[in-house]
Amino acid sequence: MSAYKKFTLEYGFKTTPRLLYTAISTPEGLSRWFADMVMTEEDDIFTFKWEDSEQKARLTRFKENEFVQFTWLDDERGERFIEMHIQNEPVSSEVALIITDHSEDIDLDFSQRIWDAQVKKLQRLFNA
Repeated sequence: MSAYKKFTLEYGFKTTPRLLYTAISTPEGLSRWFADMVMTEEDDIFTFKWEDSEQKARLTRFKENEFVQFTWLDDERGERFIEMHIQNEPVSSEVALIITDHSEDIDLDFSQRIWDAQVKKLQRLFNA
């Protein structure tokens, strides 16, 4: 089993925490930028579909308008998760989205580039 390395990325948005929270916490919002399709089977189980792949995650922690955490169900140890925090930036009047994810060392650069591409889709929704 390979070890995963935790990494954090930060992105700026011109929107409100409430609107950004909807985009990161609901199947409809996540389907607009994160995956091709997102569905919920139960309140806390999300199915993410991308082209030929599918992954399930449990919404393990959340606080409305502040953060969400999804833990991947295929991780027996429950150590791989995605966390998305929303932070107000009072000086710039922007809202920051701080993403924490995990990747194998060999794939770290690729994983970060994937996040950059996905978040650009999300930024276009708010900054258009």
